[in-house]
Amino acid sequence: MANHKQAEKRNRQRIKRRAQNLMHLSTMRTYMKRVRKALEGEDGEAAKTTLPDAIQAISKAASKGVIHRNTASRYISRLTIATNKASAA
Repeated sequence: MANHKQAEKRNRQRIKRRAQNLMHLSTMRTYMKRVRKALEGEDGEAAKTTLPDAIQAISKAASKGVIHRNTASRYISRLTIATNKASAA
């Protein structure tokens, strides 16, 4: 346990920050799963409607520093390409 007042405060802040980061990460993953599930079900229209929500969640996680911006770009790119292929077919 922390011995100093400042160390206790940093610990409280760390716990709050971790909870926020996990919330953004979990939200992002949930939206990505929804798009992937629609793609697995060969439902291009459902994937197209869920894609903007997924992109927004991914961008938000990147802006908060939860994931790297290049990782966010990769996720967005791959989901968009897969959705475009599914809706074109």
